Amino acid sequence: MRNKIIGERQRWLVSGAAVVALAALITGSVVAASAAAPVNTGEPTIKGSPLVGKDLTGSAGSWTGTAISYSYRWLRCNENAANCVGITGATSKKYRVISADLGATIRFEATGKNAEGTAIGTSNPTAVITTTGGVPASTAPPKISGTATIGSTLTAATGTWVGDAPITYSFQWRRCDAGGNACKDIGQATKSTFRITDKEAGSTIRIEVIAKNSRGTGTAFSEQTAVVPGGGGGGGGGVINLPGGGKSIDVKDVPAGERLIVNAVVFAPNPVKSRTKPINVTITVKDTRGYFVRNALVFIRSTPILTSTPTDAPTQTDGKVAYSIQPTSSFPLRNGYNVQFFVKAYRKGDPTLAGVSGSRLVQVATAK
Repeated sequence: MRNKIIGERQRWLVSGAAVVALAALITGSVVAASAAAPVNTGEPTIKGSPLVGKDLTGSAGSWTGTAISYSYRWLRCNENAANCVGITGATSKKYRVISADLGATIRFEATGKNAEGTAIGTSNPTAVITTTGGVPASTAPPKISGTATIGSTLTAATGTWVGDAPITYSFQWRRCDAGGNACKDIGQATKSTFRITDKEAGSTIRIEVIAKNSRGTGTAFSEQTAVVPGGGGGGGGGVINLPGGGKSIDVKDVPAGERLIVNAVVFAPNPVKSRTKPINVTITVKDTRGYFVRNALVFIRSTPILTSTPTDAPTQTDGKVAYSIQPTSSFPLRNGYNVQFFVKAYRKGDPTLAGVSGSRLVQVATAK
């Protein structure tokens, strides 16, 4: 009897399972094993030397998921492995390092995709890219700071470099055309600073930095400066800001209606006590607007003629010209006496009695 009951129970269990299975098939509730979206369980890796001209090889790393397809991308990052940007065209497992990568780090990115989703894995960065053999190479160009005007001083920064340490640097300033081309070395301009002269008017300036270590030498050039005012358009170079204050213009740029002024005349010694020693005279010329005037010609003569008369000379950027004149044997040496001088500043080519010329009578004291 007992065996019969157990047998009946087993038949019921089997029949119950069959009924459930049949019901599931009828209702469509049987669920297949679920597909899994990609998950990166082991980050991608890079093999190879971080040197220009060498090949890097990327590996996708470890993943879980079903029916995954992969795509790849190489990233160029800064030296701290941040600010990464995809490298155009670098979408295979191999990448050859180029000069544009100098000073950067490289990462390899793998993207896993299937019907259930997408995931991305990124490698650790390489070391900073450098050159084969450790020869110095520029990773950021030199820079120039300062204003490109005559009389101003420019300062060069070396930029950044890679290569075996220590690296030493030298400089060469170059004068270029308005577009920054046809550059030529400026003689003796081999320091990190350079004071612009009239010779640079109408030109641009670049700095060449030469880096040297035990492995070799590398060079790099800055962008050109703005065009130094002057050297074109018939003008005299525009306005120059003088280091001690004030502004300088070329005599060619003094407009109609303005005139030159003999602003200051300084004698040394004063009073004059000797006929054998020269008298030094410094003359400053401005215009009626207050600008210091360069390239104005200056005439000076004692009245009556009691000294030598120097050849007319042009004023410098600061509006000054200096003369050394010699007293004659008839130059009076008396206490309380003065010798007068006529001084005239003028522009070459102007009519004698017209133009922008200005004049002044001055005097120097004498003594026994």
